[in-house]
Amino acid sequence: MNTPDGPIDALLGLPSGEGPSPGVVIIHDAIGYAPDNEAISERVAAAGYLALTPNLYARGGRARCITRVMRELLTQRGRALDDVLAARDHLRAHPQCTGAVGIAGFCMGGQFALVLGPKGFGAAAPFYGTPLPKRLDQTLDASCPVVASFGRRDPLGIGAAGRLQRVVDAKNIPADIKVYPEAGHSFANQLPAQSLLRITGFGYNEAATADAWSRVFAFFGEHLSAKAN
Repeated sequence: MNTPDGPIDALLGLPSGEGPSPGVVIIHDAIGYAPDNEAISERVAAAGYLALTPNLYARGGRARCITRVMRELLTQRGRALDDVLAARDHLRAHPQCTGAVGIAGFCMGGQFALVLGPKGFGAAAPFYGTPLPKRLDQTLDASCPVVASFGRRDPLGIGAAGRLQRVVDAKNIPADIKVYPEAGHSFANQLPAQSLLRITGFGYNEAATADAWSRVFAFFGEHLSAKAN
C-alpha cells in the first residue's frame, strides 16, 4: 500500500459477491501484526466490508516503531496518522468500494479511531481505546458517528465510557457506547497467555466480542450505507 512516506505492507480482506461494498480501515493494537489481525480481517470481510489493516510498524519493526507511533498518536500528527489516512484513500479508490469508509481499532488502534474519526471516515469503532486521547473535546470536533466498546474490568479504562458519552452528547455526535461488565482490556483480541492476561484485567471474552461486533456492524450498516462525499 502506498503512503506519503513510501509503501508499507497491509492486510486486505475482500467480501464475497460482486459489490461494491463499504470499506473499513482496521488499526492493530500495540502488539502489532499477529494471527489475530487475520481473524479480525476475515470477520469484517465476512460481514460484507472491504477490510484493510495497515502495518504501522512496517518501518523498522515493532521494537523500533512502537515508541514513534505512540508519540505520534499522542501529538496527533506524523507518519502513523498519514499511513491510516493513506489506507482510507486506498479503500476509496478500490474498484469494489462504494467510497464509504469506516475505521475500527483496538487498544492503541482504538485511540487512532477516535483521533482520526473526523478525518473523512463515515463511522468509527474504537474497541477499548484506552486511555482516551487527551483533549478529547477538541479531538472529537466534527467527528463521524462513534460506536465504542469498553470492558468494565479494564484497568486503563476507568471512567472512559462515561467521559466519551459526555463529549459525544455535548457535540450531538451519533453514538452507541457500551461497557461489558465481565470484560477487561483486549477482550476482542485473541492474544497469547490468556490465563495471565485475565489476572491482570486483560483477555479475550467471546460473549462480549460477539455482541460488540454485532453492534458495530449494525452501526456501520446505518452510517456507511451511502457513498462518501
